[in-house]
Amino acid sequence: MFQKILIANRGEIALRIIRASKELGIRTVAVHSTADSEAMHVKLADESVCIGPPESRYSYLNIPAILSAAEITDAEAIHPGYGFLAENSAFAEMCQAAGIKFIGPTARSIKLMGDKIKARETMIKAGVPVLPGSKNEIGSDDEARKIAEEIGYPVIIKAAAGGGGKGMKIVHTPASLISSLMMAKSEAQASFGNSSVYIEKFCERPRHVEIQLLADNYWNIIHLGERDCSIQRRHQKLIEESPCPVLTDKMRDKMGKAAVAAAQAVNYTNVGTVEFLLDGDNFYFMEMNTRIQVEHPVTEMVTGIDLVKEQIKAAAGERMKIKQKDIRIKGHSIECRINAEDPVKFTPCPGRIDGYHIPGGPGVRVDSAAYNHYIIPPYYDSMIAKLIVHADTREEAIARMLRALDEYVIEGIKTTIPFHKKLLTDKDFVEGNFDTNFLTRYLG
Repeated sequence: MFQKILIANRGEIALRIIRASKELGIRTVAVHSTADSEAMHVKLADESVCIGPPESRYSYLNIPAILSAAEITDAEAIHPGYGFLAENSAFAEMCQAAGIKFIGPTARSIKLMGDKIKARETMIKAGVPVLPGSKNEIGSDDEARKIAEEIGYPVIIKAAAGGGGKGMKIVHTPASLISSLMMAKSEAQASFGNSSVYIEKFCERPRHVEIQLLADNYWNIIHLGERDCSIQRRHQKLIEESPCPVLTDKMRDKMGKAAVAAAQAVNYTNVGTVEFLLDGDNFYFMEMNTRIQVEHPVTEMVTGIDLVKEQIKAAAGERMKIKQKDIRIKGHSIECRINAEDPVKFTPCPGRIDGYHIPGGPGVRVDSAAYNHYIIPPYYDSMIAKLIVHADTREEAIARMLRALDEYVIEGIKTTIPFHKKLLTDKDFVEGNFDTNFLTRYLG
């Protein structure tokens, strides 16, 4: 097992990794920007190193500074968390070259699954269902027209190298295809430094259902059930839950086996998530996230498995003790992302927290690095907390979440707590009648 881990991240995920490491008897090193000198992950780590000014590109994305921090603190491994460098194959390769263990999959797996076109090709060969679409990047306007006509409108144009809704355009008619193609390419180039795009058939009202995977270095790969992440705004998840309200045991088993096959196709190790679109009785591969997910706590709550500890143990070369037959989904878990945003306009609201009280009681968990008088900087993601609940049934979980939201006090800034309280009482949400376009209709 490692003696010391450097955490190349910030906020609640850095704190989450510190907690798991401490329980494993591992010392931790926090890196931080000058804006995060008073951050909770800096306070609770055993050591800390400032790696640059507030802007991410000079600090949390500064690979030489992070590797130097690992070297001077004698850290044996680096945990990237999610975001920032978590899915950067070059960073994983540089860690390996420096003799530092990257707590995640291999650089090859990251690179292969990070290119959406290559990932589609790999999934087709592995027998994993994919949506009809282009086999390669779109090379010309005529090629785009031909493929769109073959698979039928509506279609969606996607960036080969990205995610988060950037470089993505939905096209309903031939008239807007070429202009949408040009915009998608331009946006992909600006966001990812790669203008490659491809075309897929567009599912108009699917659910976003993802399968959590866990793998060691000895070809042992299991799945830990699914999460429903359909409640999204502009492709950003706001509420996640496990299990999916509409998934049958038979479909869960089928999707789980497909996700395992996807991981086997790229010799996957550590934790990962295969995301699917669920359209009626059919499901289709969307992408694979080669890292720990923001929403991993709901899986932990229904399985009782600490995914971050399993990440660390797998990276340290330990053989996984958990078998597929050991996985049991118990009860229901819901996670609300609490963002420092206006609850109506969703505009960021950084600033000083002047009053802070977290909810408690049975089945309530708060993953957050916020505290009273903490100043939320304007340079990073607006999420300040994840509120997670667990109960025997979905109905009870919703009631518990509403109670917890009522208890959660964050003063001095605007947050999305009022939005969550309103949404969780919506009739369609309560009945499980929603899809990825639900919030578009709900918000009008």
